[in-house]
Amino acid sequence: MKPLLAVLACLLTAACAKEQPAPSDTARTQASPAPAVANASVRADSLKTLMFLGTSLTAGLGLEPEDAYPMLIQAKIDSARLPYRVVNAGVSGATSSGLLRSLDWLLQQRLDVVVVETGANDGLRGVPVETMRSNLQQIITRIRESQPGATIALVQMEALPNMGKPYTERFHATFPELVRQNRGVVLIPFLLDGVAGERELNQGDGVHPNERGERIVAENVWRALKPLLR
Repeated sequence: MKPLLAVLACLLTAACAKEQPAPSDTARTQASPAPAVANASVRADSLKTLMFLGTSLTAGLGLEPEDAYPMLIQAKIDSARLPYRVVNAGVSGATSSGLLRSLDWLLQQRLDVVVVETGANDGLRGVPVETMRSNLQQIITRIRESQPGATIALVQMEALPNMGKPYTERFHATFPELVRQNRGVVLIPFLLDGVAGERELNQGDGVHPNERGERIVAENVWRALKPLLR
């Protein structure tokens, strides 16, 4: 990986520093309200549900709701005539602990595919990797128990280098290790690959993708997600 994380180190205070309340209190979960034209032949009540769980990077902080990568994925789904509706359950500032606390509320509906993007804010706060790992394992376990038929995709995230090499290496290794240890869980490569550290692809805070960057993020996710939806 290029030294993209070093570029962001000076911007920690701008990056989702404050964790927001659980979705049951304040967050809007954004969903495609109806099948797009490409899916017009599919009854709305027959669509499967793809939920994105995550942080401000999933919520699309600083962007219009339709420009967040989960909604760009919805457009790709419709173009491919796949029978899925997307629910964006990203929450700005959420840590893995916050996601774990809100999970029961989020799992009340039937889900067919769940994408889990969390850990970036854990790294920003220096949360012990073992704590994050435990939270991620509990998240995977709860999804499995609540939605036994759902496919789970875990998004690779990275920690900034100011935490030190041992921390960043343990942080990086956590995601593929969890995928290996949990049968049926799929790893999505680093969310911000090709975007992090690129000034022209990020908003003024240097952390959150702008519209151009978000399209690249959507492509990163789509390449790994498309085979699962088929």
